[in-house]
Amino acid sequence: MIKNYAPLLLLLILVGCNKTDWEENFKEKEKSPFGNYIIYNEASQLLGKSHVTLLKQNIYDYLVINSVIDSLETKNYVSIKNAGYKYPVEVVPEFLDFVAKGNNVFLAFNQFKDTLKSALHFSTNNLDDNVFSISRLKKLKGELSFKNTQFSKSSFNFDRNLRRNYFLEYDENTTTVLGTIKVDGESVPNFIRINHGKGAFFLNLHPIAFTNYNLLNGKEVYAANALSYLPNKKRTLWDPQIKSSKYVNQKEDDNNIFKFFLEHPTLKWFLFVSLIGLLLFLLFNARRKQRPIPVIEPLKNSTVAFTQTIANLYLKEEDHKNLVDKKIAYFLEKVRTKYLLNTSNLNNDFIDKLASKSGNDIQKTKYLVNTIITLNKKIECSKEQLIVLHKMIEKFLK
Repeated sequence: MIKNYAPLLLLLILVGCNKTDWEENFKEKEKSPFGNYIIYNEASQLLGKSHVTLLKQNIYDYLVINSVIDSLETKNYVSIKNAGYKYPVEVVPEFLDFVAKGNNVFLAFNQFKDTLKSALHFSTNNLDDNVFSISRLKKLKGELSFKNTQFSKSSFNFDRNLRRNYFLEYDENTTTVLGTIKVDGESVPNFIRINHGKGAFFLNLHPIAFTNYNLLNGKEVYAANALSYLPNKKRTLWDPQIKSSKYVNQKEDDNNIFKFFLEHPTLKWFLFVSLIGLLLFLLFNARRKQRPIPVIEPLKNSTVAFTQTIANLYLKEEDHKNLVDKKIAYFLEKVRTKYLLNTSNLNNDFIDKLASKSGNDIQKTKYLVNTIITLNKKIECSKEQLIVLHKMIEKFLK
C-alpha cells in the first residue's frame, strides 16, 4: 500500500527542489518529505487492520477524563514526533498506570522528557544534538538494524537526517534491545522495549525513519518491522500532540491567587480598597513637578580604553603578527620623539646612538634592534615571539 504514495515523491521533484520543505515537522497531515502523512494513513494496515483513532485532545486529558486506564479494553498508543513537548508533568504516572494494566506505548522521539527517563530508568546520548540546519542534517547518514534476524530485512541504510542518537543506560532486568544504530563502527541501542506491569513501552530514538521521505525511499520495511512489535488487532490511539492539556491548565487556574481573594468576602473588599487607594495615590501625584536637572558628566579620555579594546580584539583573533607590527611601530615612534633619532635605517650607527642616548647596554640595544628587524621580515609571528618582544621593549624603555 505504501508504494501507492510513490507519485507524491515524483510530484515533489516536479514542483522543484527550491520549493520543497525539508524541515522536520512530523505532522500527520503534511505531505512534505519529513511529515507523517503516509505512516498515519497506513497505520491500520501496519498494525494488523486495527482501528486507529487520531486524538483530538491532549493524551493526559484523554486518559483521565475518559477513564481509559480503568477500561477493560487494552490499547496501543503511538506518537512519532521530535519530542513530547505537549506532555504535562502529570502524564508520566498516567502512562505508567496505562501500561501496567496491559496497554502498550510506542514513542519515536529525538528527545525524551527527563521525567519519563527517570521513571523508566534510562538515559540517552545524542552526538548530533546541536545540529539544526537543513544542510548539516542532510550530511547525517547511517545504518539502523533490528536484533530480530527473523525479519526478511533487518538492516537499513539512511542517506540523510539520521542523528547519532542512542540509549546510554537502561535497566537490563526490564529492558530488551530491539534495534541498533552504528556509531563509529559500533552497534548501540536506538530501539528498546521496557516491560512495565502487563504492558510495555516501545521507545525509538529515530522518528525520521517513519517520515514520508524514508517510506517512499525503500525504508517502509523498517517502519513495518518496528510497529510489528505492537500487538495486532488492538485499537490504536495515534497522538499528533496538537494541543496542550486543558485539564492541567484548569487545575492551575484553581490555584490562582485572585480567585482565592474573590471567593472570600473580607479579602475581596480588602483587594477592592487597595486598588482604589492605589488609583487615588496615582491621581493626586500626577500633578506637574519640576524635572530634575541632569548631571552632565565631563567628556572622558577614552584613548587608553579604546587602545585596550583594540589590543584585546587582536589577541582574541590571535593576530600576533599585527600586534608585533604595532609594538614595533610604537617603539620606533618613541625613539623618534624621545631621542630624536632617525629610524629609517636601523644600522650599527643607529644602534650606537640609541644605546648612548637611552643609557642602555650596547649589546642589549643591538639584540633588541636585530629582533625588530627579524620580526619585521616575518609573514606570521607566534604568541611567544610577541611576548618576548613586548618584554624586551618594556625593559629597554625602563
